[in-house]
Amino acid sequence: MAKKGLISLLCSLLFAAFLLNSTNAANSNERKIHVVYMGDRPKGEFSAKATHHSILTSVLGSSSSAKESLVYSYGNFNGFAAKLTEEEVKKFSEMDGVVRVIPNHILQLHTTRSWDFLGFSQDNVGATLEADVVIGLLDTGIWPEHESFNSQNLGDPPSKWKGTCQGASFTCNRKIIGGRYYNSENQYFDNDFKSPRDSEGHGTHTSSTAAGDRVPGASYYGLANGTARGGVPGARIAMYKVCWSFGCATADILAAFDDAIADGVDIISVSLGSDFPLFYDEDPIAIGAFHAMEYGILTSNSAGNSGPWPYSVSNYAPWTLTVAASTIDRKFIAKAVLGNGQVFTGLSINSFELLGNSYPLIWGGDAANYSAGGSLDLSKYCITGLLNSYKVEGKIVYCETLWDGTGVLEANGVGTIMADDEITDFAFNYPLPATQISSSDGKKVLDYIRTTENPTATILLGETWKDYMAPYVVSFSSRGPNPITPDILKPDLTAPGVDILAAWSPVAPPSIDGEDPRSVEYNIISGTSMSCPHASGAAAYVKAAHPDWSPAAIKSALMTTATVMDSSKHEDLEFAYGSGQINPTDAINPGLVYDTNEADYINFLCKQGYNTTTVRLITGDNSSVCTSTVIGRAWDLNYPSFSLAVEDGTPINGVFTRTVTNVGSANSTYTAWAYSPADFYINVEPQVLSFSAVGEKKSYTVKVTGGSIAQQKITSGAIIWTDNYQQYEVRSPVVVYNVLPGYTYFPPQASKIQGKPTFQGPSMYNRNGILGRK
Repeated sequence: MAKKGLISLLCSLLFAAFLLNSTNAANSNERKIHVVYMGDRPKGEFSAKATHHSILTSVLGSSSSAKESLVYSYGNFNGFAAKLTEEEVKKFSEMDGVVRVIPNHILQLHTTRSWDFLGFSQDNVGATLEADVVIGLLDTGIWPEHESFNSQNLGDPPSKWKGTCQGASFTCNRKIIGGRYYNSENQYFDNDFKSPRDSEGHGTHTSSTAAGDRVPGASYYGLANGTARGGVPGARIAMYKVCWSFGCATADILAAFDDAIADGVDIISVSLGSDFPLFYDEDPIAIGAFHAMEYGILTSNSAGNSGPWPYSVSNYAPWTLTVAASTIDRKFIAKAVLGNGQVFTGLSINSFELLGNSYPLIWGGDAANYSAGGSLDLSKYCITGLLNSYKVEGKIVYCETLWDGTGVLEANGVGTIMADDEITDFAFNYPLPATQISSSDGKKVLDYIRTTENPTATILLGETWKDYMAPYVVSFSSRGPNPITPDILKPDLTAPGVDILAAWSPVAPPSIDGEDPRSVEYNIISGTSMSCPHASGAAAYVKAAHPDWSPAAIKSALMTTATVMDSSKHEDLEFAYGSGQINPTDAINPGLVYDTNEADYINFLCKQGYNTTTVRLITGDNSSVCTSTVIGRAWDLNYPSFSLAVEDGTPINGVFTRTVTNVGSANSTYTAWAYSPADFYINVEPQVLSFSAVGEKKSYTVKVTGGSIAQQKITSGAIIWTDNYQQYEVRSPVVVYNVLPGYTYFPPQASKIQGKPTFQGPSMYNRNGILGRK
């Protein structure tokens, strides 16, 4: 049954927000930050700030106005961010040499066990060359004094490092060798630090997941107790704080990419993204990652938390690594025990101990706060502010939906039992004793309340259970297909992102209640924000072993050696997990890699309908041209996976070309074998590739054919290259699926994608996009 009262309330909030945004947009004289892109950086001596100040002066009319307007002057690509009126935006858009003016979009933030679950034990880490690898994270900051970043055994930063530490009361060390912060909107809340220091917890968590030190005895109030560590504890960390309480601004993201490239990072980890599809020439992460790729830096991205809906994946540029989130073999539960002896097991990271004491149990619908506009239909959901504190005080409240617990807490309740079937595969931590049971069990709880004169209940301390079904992709993880380029499979792979224990900022709330006053050193949270740094750590591990490998080669190694996922657990197959779950141990010895360079990506963009002007926006290079490329499919991009989008009612027919580079044994012969479902056939020519040297390249062609299909869901097979010594197995998934006529690619001049408003739930899962997701 639809939750009409709750939906009505949310629609009202959305409509109010829409009216507010419309009123603000009507003020055309208001200065808003925009990014002005100007293509290639001029050769030779070039003072970016002086040049951009001069250009601003010519439009704004005075040097002082230009100085006040200029926010960032980008050095590694020619462009700047400035506060402009709508009229000034129009003038810049019409100016010679300006490629595009982009609004300052606000993007959102998308281990004791997880690394061991991947088969990446402590024996694998600590390579000598790890200390030369620097992971740059674009995030909410970092807490530098945390024991996860206290590497006493590390030497001086690598000689290539040119970064710095900014801000008062923020000190770098041999682990954290760089820290910068950016806030072009100049918006600060009371809890924000004007430094790279983290007040949100998110950036501290992701940093320690990727490269945190080994810390024994780490836990969240005793839960998940063990040794916390990152994937590459010997690597260095550089934090670029671009995210604040309000989100992450386009101008700041581009400035951070610019600095990270100049500073000398090796891997960039970005656990944030847009709520709606952006074309590559409008997406700050795609643009920044392209420039990073030009400098040999791989960008690892979170896929987003808008699943399980199709076409919801974000950060889908082919030059980035897009990471879904999957489970590990543990889950957290908390039991609710009723006065009649019934016991119900629910999902919860419950850190509160009621010592077995029972408390009166009440249904939220019987405790409406009519003074605040509450009603039975609303209060049964226990929405904050709509519960009667006189009736709730000292009681455990049964609620008919998943909420953050603040409604019960503010009404002086003891705890909450919530019934909801929408989320069944991961747990939240709450500011009071709480558990989330199934709706069917919830009916039994309500029946007990209605048939018992003095109903009572208690909630037991949380437990850790073995999840024998793991790994599987969690429901919130965003799904493919790729909303902009259907012939590029996204996400690329999956990594642990569910119930991950990692370091936390001591001033950040430890639960989904933003006002939770408790302080913790470690926290357990979920999101593709958590899976992304796992992939970033794995990429750093490969980079340490092969410092001369390109970003595409590192990405290829991670994809082709990924652990194959169980397709029976995923109706959407590779749209959920890509090539599979990361396997860092095997990724350093992939045998063959699919290497790709800047020219390949430019050719890809041209075939996707980008023209010389829009391609130069992405590349920042005035030598990039599209004059000779025919618009068409993306089948010849040297990608480690294969995706064939078939228009409804047409035959399955695609021809792909690929080139592999030998990085295994010098003298080796690889044989291809392919498998596919009954509705299509895979042919590989030639089926045998022989190599006589490391670095040698060989090309092959793949033909995917079958009968006409219409309105069919994804089906998939795979191509596997195996060498004659059985040392290497190089696997690439092949997916076939239907799209509407005309939807095989999306030229940027004619967008068929529209963004949709999303309800932002409370606290950190609001910013992660999980709680309250559509």
